[in-house]
Amino acid sequence: MNRKIIYVDNFLTGHGQTPTTGTTLVKLFKNEGYTVIQTSKKQNKALRLFDMLFTISHNRLNSVVVIATYSTSAFYFAWMCGLCCRLFYIPYIPCLHGGNLPDRIKGSPKKALQLFGNSYINVSVSGYLHKSMIDHNWNSLVIPNNISIGAYPFRQRTNCAPAILWVRSFHQIYNPTLGIRILYTLLKTYPGATLTMVGPDKDGSLQQCKALAKELEVDHRVSFTGLLPREQWVALAAKCDIFINTTNFDNLPVSVVEAMALGLITISTNVGGVPYLIENNQNGLLVPAANEAAFVEAIFRVLNNRSLCERLSIAARTKAEEFDWANIKVLWNRLFNSIPE
Repeated sequence: MNRKIIYVDNFLTGHGQTPTTGTTLVKLFKNEGYTVIQTSKKQNKALRLFDMLFTISHNRLNSVVVIATYSTSAFYFAWMCGLCCRLFYIPYIPCLHGGNLPDRIKGSPKKALQLFGNSYINVSVSGYLHKSMIDHNWNSLVIPNNISIGAYPFRQRTNCAPAILWVRSFHQIYNPTLGIRILYTLLKTYPGATLTMVGPDKDGSLQQCKALAKELEVDHRVSFTGLLPREQWVALAAKCDIFINTTNFDNLPVSVVEAMALGLITISTNVGGVPYLIENNQNGLLVPAANEAAFVEAIFRVLNNRSLCERLSIAARTKAEEFDWANIKVLWNRLFNSIPE
């Protein structure tokens, strides 16, 4: 493909935010030989939107635009970028990440139709959002999020200890306080239990977690690391056996794929696209959202069942290997080569 790729996403790692999927894909696309222009690194939302629109219009000749599309207020950024692309007759590809996008579509049906109904194609990172696109008769292709499997050293878990890892941004939609409550209940049976929580604060949820840990007198058993480079939290993961994903909304979370690649026993809420990734009792355990008792029961199952632990750990790694870039890049290359020059 001779077209330039304009990748639209929130590239805010310089402002202490978690790297988005776009951060990784831009590097990988460049390694594949594509010319890639990324936007935007602006922290101010208004300036960021202006930068996105300016970049699209300024580089409109012989380009294709990939638009990271979320279910929060950032959805409107994607809608505006799609509008700009249509104005200049630029083919564009929304890349769907927001776990709550089906509800966003219901709440903004006209804007959703304009954005998704006029795209070259919509890339869904999970079967969950793919189904939502197909239900609305919008063209969709599944290209999952990717990892570099070699960056995640596998350790098969056997006799699991109550050493728990949580990796996500601290935001209410990810329900991080549930992790604190799970630890509180677990400590009644396993006084040596620990919880490591990795990620930056997004909306004040980090302070809520710290306050709750202190209130429940479990703060000495919780470690809040803040945002860490992948290499550092992967090193921490080697000391843990169980990974919990407490979110209320989700699509195909990279952090869960990464945990599975490491061989951690992964226990997650069964929301959004997660059941397309985790098959209950096969490569992980699924529980209802916001259900502390179900999480604790699942943890007890793992701690008291060596054969289950061994089986889930191996199957998790096998599943994660499907998301290696060597496999995913084939799908992206095929898509880009299908776009007429």
